[in-house]
Amino acid sequence: MRTTRVSVILLLCATIAYSEHPNAGPALPSGFVAEPRTIPLWENGAPGALGHDDRDKPTITIYAPMDARETGTAVIVAPGGGYTVLATNHEGRQVANWFNALGITAFVLKYRLGPRYHHPIELGDAQRAIRLVRARAIEFGVRRDRVGIMGFSAGGHLASTAATHFDDGDPAAADPIDRVSSRPDFAILAYPVISFTAPYTHRGSLMALLGENPDPKLRAELSNELRVTPQTPPTFLFSTSADTAVPPENSAAFYLALHKAGVPAELHIFEKGPHGVGLDLADPTLGEWPALLANWLRSRGLLEK
Repeated sequence: MRTTRVSVILLLCATIAYSEHPNAGPALPSGFVAEPRTIPLWENGAPGALGHDDRDKPTITIYAPMDARETGTAVIVAPGGGYTVLATNHEGRQVANWFNALGITAFVLKYRLGPRYHHPIELGDAQRAIRLVRARAIEFGVRRDRVGIMGFSAGGHLASTAATHFDDGDPAAADPIDRVSSRPDFAILAYPVISFTAPYTHRGSLMALLGENPDPKLRAELSNELRVTPQTPPTFLFSTSADTAVPPENSAAFYLALHKAGVPAELHIFEKGPHGVGLDLADPTLGEWPALLANWLRSRGLLEK
């Protein structure tokens, strides 16, 4: 039977220290991780590209664990940055290394950004990443039924959009990658932007993605707490009560929608901690959240070979 768990964690005592300095990723033994490599999402140029600069070329950077550690699970990681920049270090590379330590192959997504690009370009990049990883699963050493997506802040909005806006692929498409489903098998959302209609909307992300005066119908379409269905994938959410940039109401609204739809979900809201912490802070309690995520992944069988 599917279960839904919620844990609201208050900062009451210090328990364990996960890292030695803020935003540090876990230390990995030498030779533990394969050399990362970057590939374009489209070999012959991305659709809708406005030029030929690096900003016009969406990519994924592949971080693979050594063969003995591989679980077959894959995660596409969407860094945050308000849809205008990408925090590719503490919300990208460090996260990928952490996943590698669990035997998970991580794909850090470089998606196109506003104000140069608006919706649906960003969603198209995320969907393409999911399709590409699934289509080339054998090459990447992952399972087609274990392709998830993770996002931080605005990247969390993109990840939650991918988790609520997907299709089975187009069987008549000339590109075989476009014939593959874009539905992620699970989602992980860290202090995500969720709603574009609520009072707690993150205005910067809204304007970067949709422009200064977006259509109210489009705002509702991309308020992802309104788009949850029973087909939305199982989701893990993390936020803090002290986050004033992207308030935890975003995570709570998405969790409640998942719960109502019968989708397995787990929510952790810590009392203290600023926005944009990445995997960890020196604070010994907030630093527990990656371990909670690992436990959730384990409970869903995603760490089994």
